[in-house]
Formats: sequence, structure tokens, C-alpha cells
Amino acid sequence: MAGDPEQELRKLAKDLDGIPKELRKAMRPALKAAAEPIVQDAKSRASWSTRIPRAISLSVRFSARNPGVSIRVRRGAAPHGRAYEGITGASDFVHPVFGHRDREVSQATRPYLEPAVLAGADEVVSAVAETVDRVAREQGFR
Repeated sequence: MAGDPEQELRKLAKDLDGIPKELRKAMRPALKAAAEPIVQDAKSRASWSTRIPRAISLSVRFSARNPGVSIRVRRGAAPHGRAYEGITGASDFVHPVFGHRDREVSQATRPYLEPAVLAGADEVVSAVAETVDRVAREQGFR
């Protein structure tokens, strides 16, 4: 695929917003299946944690505000997931020592979600584009 995967994904998300409702119902399972390899990759990259892999979820949305495929880590199930992912862009984070609130330690991040998305973005964008074309043809769109 030519171009930046992030830019391609944003364009695809914008295009998903204009899809008629009858197509959305047919496309949802295929879009979920296309993104599932990224979820599995992210879970395997976070296998050092007992909570993060279970907190990773996938959703498909067609809302006007935020259409697309979302992979999220539930904060309630894995509150440390955000810090380990390195959301702030830093290569480490600071946290208090259990039982010693007056002491803090620095710990290295261990990104798991972004590397999985970057590794699988091209395949997912291709699979989603093929799915959109197939479903549209099946529904009589040209």
C-alpha cells in the first residue's frame, strides 16, 4: 500500500461514515474479522501482563463522530496499560513503590498496541477495502 498507514486509516474512517445503514450491518462482522489479527498481536505483545491482554477489545463503529475500527484497552481492567504503552511519548514512567508512598521508581515502557497496529495496518486496510467493495457489490451498489 502506498502512503502513510495512519493517513490511509483516517481516510477509510471518513469514508465509512457515508455508508448506508443496510451496508453497515453486513460489513460489521467482516470489519471485525479483518482487525482481529491486530488484536491478537497486541495481546501476545502484552503477554507479560496478566490483565492487559484481557482488557484489549475491538469495536466497529459507523457513527458520524468517530467511524472505524477501534482497538482499546479498558482502563478499569488494566489501569497500568496506558503507562506501559507509553501514551505520553516518554520512554519511561514514574510511579510510587507499593507500601512506600514517599518513594518513586522509574520504569521503562513496553509498547504493545502501537507496534501491533503498525505491523498489521497494511493488511487491515486492504482487507477492509476488499470487504467494503464486496459488500457494496452484494447489496447492488456499483
